[in-house]
Amino acid sequence: MVSEYLLTMKKRAPKTRNGLRASSRDRQASLIVAAASLFAAKGFNGTTTKEIAKAAGVSEALVFKHFPTKRTLYAAILAEKVTVNELLETLEAAAHTHDDHRVFTMIASYRIRPGVDSTLLRLLLFSALEGHELSEMFFGKHHKVFYDHLATYIRTRIEEGAFRPVDPLLAARAFIGMVVHHRLLHEIFGVPMHQSHEDTVATYVDLFLTGLIKIPTGHQTPGRHAR
Repeated sequence: MVSEYLLTMKKRAPKTRNGLRASSRDRQASLIVAAASLFAAKGFNGTTTKEIAKAAGVSEALVFKHFPTKRTLYAAILAEKVTVNELLETLEAAAHTHDDHRVFTMIASYRIRPGVDSTLLRLLLFSALEGHELSEMFFGKHHKVFYDHLATYIRTRIEEGAFRPVDPLLAARAFIGMVVHHRLLHEIFGVPMHQSHEDTVATYVDLFLTGLIKIPTGHQTPGRHAR
């Protein structure tokens, strides 16, 4: 129902220079911004439509006019903030050329970048803790899509003999989990960065690929002694 509503809403708002239509889109945008901020601070269940209306400077009736339920508003926030399609297309191009370093760097850089808005991460955490039905949609669009793509790539590189034989899904989760933990430390707990974003990404990628790349027969793994 949420998806159907969003599609219908988009069909009803064709591109036009009409002042009323533009004003309507502006109001929807302001509602999305206000709701995202409140949901990230208080959670989905802890936020009321009355609070959203007050934060956006409109009446509660106007909120319901644009978004009949909090769920449709929450879905609109996801559609607005979760924009990974362009990244995935570029990721596929790097994967096609078997550029391991670029594939992992792109994923880490997308998560670890200067000026990133922590709202989306807070929304994800709240949605999981509250356990409402939209949490699965949130997780699927914002995290699982990366697990799936990266696991597929790792599996392919294992079959080609470039990576060690490990569980592809666990390996993908390990890498993304490392990056997400970094975000939790710095965006949620406020731990200060001690390296630049670029150096941080490079370090994580190098550490992970060093453990994943298959060592040719006859080469001794650094740090291990032959028995």
